Amino acid sequence: MNPQRKKRLFIILGLLAGVGVAVGFALSALQQNINLFYTPTQIANGEAPLDTRIRAGGMVEKGSVQRSGDSLDVRFVVTDYSKSVPITYRGILPDLFREGQGIVALGKLNAEGVVVADEVLAKHDEKYMPPEVTKALNDSAQAASDAQAKP
Repeated sequence: MNPQRKKRLFIILGLLAGVGVAVGFALSALQQNINLFYTPTQIANGEAPLDTRIRAGGMVEKGSVQRSGDSLDVRFVVTDYSKSVPITYRGILPDLFREGQGIVALGKLNAEGVVVADEVLAKHDEKYMPPEVTKALNDSAQAASDAQAKP
């Protein structure tokens, strides 16, 4: 092989290797920052990964909010009317957080099946509900009606 062609080949191979490494780093960074949404049914069925940041959402069960008297710890249960998942949170809850309202919690699922949230998002007004929660509730209601229709 001619020395000039050999030099060009090494330059092209070097550029391809550099582009490959850059794409690998970009994909790795994107994968670490992804937060997938899981319904309480999916979490209860074991579909959500442990110790990975996820979004869990649904309706806050009435009578499930337990506040600690001496700290900002809060424990509540979120449901999609099919299954329920407990969530713990340390911090100040949004003003719009109430029992019976839709929320989305960002956090990690631990081995006991409890979502340890580091952020809680509540709905904006009386008519708004996060799209993921609306879809999950509709899917859950449809699955429940299908199950009741079959003898």
